[in-house]
Amino acid sequence: MPEARVLVVDDDGEIVRLLEQELAACGFTVLPASSGAAGMRILREAPVDAVVTDLRMPDFDGLEIVRAAAESQPEAKVIIITAFATIASAIEAVKQGAFDYVSKPFEIEELVLALERALEDTRLRRENRSLRGEVERRYGFASLVGSSPGMQEVFALIAGAARADLSVLVTGESGTGKELVAKAIHYNSPRRRGPFVALNCAAIPETLLESELFGHVRGAFTGAATARKGLVEEAHGGTLFLDEISEMSVALQAKLLRVLEDREVRPLGSNRGTVVEFRAIASTNRDPNAQIDAGTFRADLYYRLNVVGIHLPPLRERASDLPRLVRHFVGKFAAQQERPVRGLTSEAIALVEAYRWPGNVRELENAMERAVAFARAELITPADLPPSVREQGEILEMGLAHNWSLRDLEERYIERVLAEVHGDRARAAQILQVHPRTLERRDQRLAKPPAAESFPPDTVSD
Repeated sequence: MPEARVLVVDDDGEIVRLLEQELAACGFTVLPASSGAAGMRILREAPVDAVVTDLRMPDFDGLEIVRAAAESQPEAKVIIITAFATIASAIEAVKQGAFDYVSKPFEIEELVLALERALEDTRLRRENRSLRGEVERRYGFASLVGSSPGMQEVFALIAGAARADLSVLVTGESGTGKELVAKAIHYNSPRRRGPFVALNCAAIPETLLESELFGHVRGAFTGAATARKGLVEEAHGGTLFLDEISEMSVALQAKLLRVLEDREVRPLGSNRGTVVEFRAIASTNRDPNAQIDAGTFRADLYYRLNVVGIHLPPLRERASDLPRLVRHFVGKFAAQQERPVRGLTSEAIALVEAYRWPGNVRELENAMERAVAFARAELITPADLPPSVREQGEILEMGLAHNWSLRDLEERYIERVLAEVHGDRARAAQILQVHPRTLERRDQRLAKPPAAESFPPDTVSD
């Protein structure tokens, strides 16, 4: 591979010169060494991407070169060349850390292919480390913005849950950041090197959810043409995040509980189980206790998951966090979109602060992304904000202009909230901070036709 630096070590000078010429013709930069001692010195003094070394040399053998490379340049892959290619020597070389070996005599193409595989492995490992580091930075504590008392309590619980390998149940309205919390726990825990496997229980039909979780063997059901590993098994050594677990059927909850307790998963159609080891984190946007009372959430599963309970407050209860969140999102999207946007006008800030944000942090993030894209100046104006945010301000302005009563403003605001949550009365009641029956009585009042007015009978004079 071009630009790759390859150290060639062999006590046969002719072989060193031959390999130097051939590898240079293939685009490699070759550092030649005609003895084990010379190879050791180069390893200490010069960076290399790969090492090609003879196995048997009078001063240092190839296995000593392998160990030296692992100590001084651990990313440099070592390929052994030897005229004594036995299974025993090959196994020992690999045990000591060699990437591959070729036997003399060999074609130069064979060695080049081994080098390219070694360098590609190094590239992929570096790329994976870089990606993992980026993911860990993205889902570290710095990604969670907020200084309100409620969020400080959340941060403390996340830190404790990350240290302790316990099951976690995250509750909160949609858009509050439940998956972000789950990832923050995972990527700040000893399991960070393991997989983070997420499943939205509300997004998969009930008939497929069991197979998705536990896997299946070939022929387990119609259409199961091949065996498939489930997500529980995929999460082995890491974290399984079950989003909106309250949408799972009670029957499937019982099977999940058994897996959590026995740490053994049995694919559909199989009589044999597989031992699994993972941390379970679940979330729900509903009230678990109300669901337990309604019989739609098993109490034993709730207690099994709720070892650490984390409740995310809605954005309307985090008013002090709003300015920091706005600055965070504006800065983030201005950088991503390469736009010179640096903030909001005072009028836009007033609208943002007055809005109830029924979609919580997710809605705010989307609104700021849109506003940055639409902004025509360095400061975001009301015209750049989404219509829902602007309309709330318009309702207030119209109320002032037309001398609306408090009842009129309440009615229009309730209609606005109901429209935002697509008619979900329970969710609207949460946002309005009223009992759901208050909205039921309002519906009944609006549906009831007005009583007929009573007038005295006409007086007819003769």
